[in-house]
Amino acid sequence: MTIGIIGGGQLGMMIAEAAKRKKHKTICLDPNPFCSASYVCDEVIVGSFNDLTKLKELGSKVDVLTYEFENIDALGLDYIMANYNLPEGINPLYISQNRIREKDNALKHGLKPVPYYKVLNKEDLILGIKKLGLPVVYKTTTLGYDGHGQYLINSLADLDKVVLANEGILEKYLDFDYECSIIMIRDNNKIVSLPISINKHKNGILDLSIVGKEEPIFTKIKEASYNFMITSNFYGILCIEYFVKGNDFYFNEMAPRPHNSGHYSIEGCSLSQYDLLVDFLTKESLEEPLLQSPTIMKNILSEDYDKLHLFKELKDVHIHDYYKKDLKPRRKMGHITFTNLTYEDYLIKYAKVFEGE
Repeated sequence: MTIGIIGGGQLGMMIAEAAKRKKHKTICLDPNPFCSASYVCDEVIVGSFNDLTKLKELGSKVDVLTYEFENIDALGLDYIMANYNLPEGINPLYISQNRIREKDNALKHGLKPVPYYKVLNKEDLILGIKKLGLPVVYKTTTLGYDGHGQYLINSLADLDKVVLANEGILEKYLDFDYECSIIMIRDNNKIVSLPISINKHKNGILDLSIVGKEEPIFTKIKEASYNFMITSNFYGILCIEYFVKGNDFYFNEMAPRPHNSGHYSIEGCSLSQYDLLVDFLTKESLEEPLLQSPTIMKNILSEDYDKLHLFKELKDVHIHDYYKKDLKPRRKMGHITFTNLTYEDYLIKYAKVFEGE
């Protein structure tokens, strides 16, 4: 089969790698002819993600379509949905593109977000603080990622630093114990999921995903997540991030695509999130992925890109280069997966290589 990927970033590249292992062809659509996926895909259609002519060209050349990131006009995909094979649909994409819609949908389907308040102007911001109490976090409802467009408000003096978007959301600040994520894939017969990862961030960007320690609360998180996916009528791949505080867990956000926190699964599991997505797209039966060993995934940003060579000859160390040309500050340039390694051993053996750890 030929799989069409809307987007040619590193997620598209890893989808294409999984497809190639399974003897499928891939074509991606991306504005950059030298995007990460171009190094793997059989063809690149160069154009905007929201260019209907280019989307039609992609749809006409493939058997099935998927998307690899959220910043696509979901409503603009109506034509593609009606005329081509987009089995995940556009509803999960549409919901995930707005934090208010996302949290409203989570509440509706049995998950618990932290208390939140819609903000359209300065008056709403003040009312939200009175309602929720300090501290709070202000976020844009759209297009914010990796900490962009987010402000922690500890006191009224912090209001001066907040740049309001046309629409924002105020969330009660939660001093959580840790963040975790679950990645699920659903077809018409079943749901399977990767082992839940514990995620550590640095400056608002995912730094490490740690897998291997099974926390007691993970069973409840898995049950609630499966129920959410079923009652929301979502199919395909879905990542949900949660904040865990004691015996409670709170919905943070969702992504209807492969997720950074699931990169570890390429070497760490019997089947990766990309293998499972390709199986879903090509209507192969889904199998439950099994963790092969304790595994750590480390994001490599521009600031640490020159350190990749230090790990090339090491056992149980797997380097993934995204082949990006520009070293923009805080840009994700690749990742390293450490297999057969606990978090405690990572701290001893490798953390000192990276500044600030």
